[in-house]
Amino acid sequence: MSTPKGNCPQCGRSTQLDPVKNPYRPFCSERCRLIDLGAWFDGSNRLPSEEPADFDDFPDDDVTRH
Repeated sequence: MSTPKGNCPQCGRSTQLDPVKNPYRPFCSERCRLIDLGAWFDGSNRLPSEEPADFDDFPDDDVTRH
């Protein structure tokens, strides 16, 4: 049985996807994993979403402003 392989999402190198042989999967190394994590932390990677509603769009009935 052959080990499944894929490409590292960070650098594109071929890497093993077996969790025993590659603890950093789907990345090829700890370095690539940490580069990706850093991109999420600094906001370079983000999921698209709608902008949140502006506070002024809500009725003033139950809102207490300080």
